[in-house]
Amino acid sequence: MSRALAALAAEGLVTTRPGAGAFRAEPHTAAARAGDTSWQQVALSVETAGEAVPRSVEAVGVLATLAEPPPGVIELNGGYLHPALQPERALSAALARAGRRPGAWGRPPIEGVSELRAWFAREIGGPAGTVAASDVTITAGGQSAITTALRALAPPGAPVLVESPTYPGMLAAARASGLRPVPVPADARGVRTDLLAEAFRASGARVFVCQPLFQNPTGAVLADGRRREVLRVAREAGAFVVEDDFARRLAHEDAPPLPPALAADDPDGIVVHVCSLTKITSASLRVGALAARGPVLERLRAIQVVDSFFVPRPLQEAALELVGSPAWFRHRRTVAAELRTRREALLTSLRRELPRLDVDFAASGGYHVWARLPAGCDESALAAAALRAGVAVAPGRPYYAAEAPAPHLRLSYAAVAGTAELAEGVSRLRRACEELW
Repeated sequence: MSRALAALAAEGLVTTRPGAGAFRAEPHTAAARAGDTSWQQVALSVETAGEAVPRSVEAVGVLATLAEPPPGVIELNGGYLHPALQPERALSAALARAGRRPGAWGRPPIEGVSELRAWFAREIGGPAGTVAASDVTITAGGQSAITTALRALAPPGAPVLVESPTYPGMLAAARASGLRPVPVPADARGVRTDLLAEAFRASGARVFVCQPLFQNPTGAVLADGRRREVLRVAREAGAFVVEDDFARRLAHEDAPPLPPALAADDPDGIVVHVCSLTKITSASLRVGALAARGPVLERLRAIQVVDSFFVPRPLQEAALELVGSPAWFRHRRTVAAELRTRREALLTSLRRELPRLDVDFAASGGYHVWARLPAGCDESALAAAALRAGVAVAPGRPYYAAEAPAPHLRLSYAAVAGTAELAEGVSRLRRACEELW
């Protein structure tokens, strides 16, 4: 009842008087004046050589995985765990405990709560302890960390090397910062390091952004030999490597031992490491970390301070409570087993229902498969037909910084309720394919 009255009061339909009750508000009869916002088209453009050029920010690829699907639509394009897989009870308990910590609502250190920084340092550096807590800055999730890194490492107008294909959110962040993404082809073993060296020479770039573990969207893991080559090539080019380690905590039950983070093998400060707790917990636990060494660390922190001051302390304290609880390890085991089950269920359904979709391999980590469509297929038209059939999928075009070599779909299995919904989603996708093919 209190929430309903608050909603009505916010809409101006009722007024509340303490000790007296709630009363109907006087109706507002004045009609809102229709405004003219056409002037904004000029104000939102930049003048170059005497001509107005639009400065639009492209967010289509990001919104494809963030937008809430219509009721009844199966979400095969989601980027976060379904509520059934989220540790909601553990998160609630952690938040409650965090709120009672002494000083929990005070101003946190600019670089983050020291205990949380130390936890991330152990996670990134591994058993050898090659990353110190002083190397870590707490951020408001992975996307914020990527944006901060790009702005810190490259001036507007500069090229930045990216894997091809790659995460659309990073491409959007780079372009919004005025950078020019330059694609470097990748295969099942990660980025092509021979082409990476050539791209550095040809473009003059000083930044390379990569996802070495369970890459989005291909699922590739950077091969051992290429790991060393990436660092060598970047060192010779005098460039930074931004390591987006988004999927380390999404390894499946059958995954082999994971390679260490690139940052763990980098004493020279070449790697700027990005990771977060969001993917393994909830979209609303926006707590992540940046790890770097050398003068760049101060620039990263300065940009974060200018942008957002700091990550709210209660959220940092809640994250610390969560990762220090027995529920954290139980949750990790549950997700690892469930993601493996869902991966196999999706592959089985695709082989049965849609044999024309080509899935080169499915990684034992992450939450998606990268499916190549038959030559000549219009992936945007297929995505629209799929939505009409009741299933949301992500077309492959936004994952490329330049022209796409072939049509693709990215199919996620994390945001659905379970294997039955996965099978139904593939069945609906088959009906959409039949409509077009």
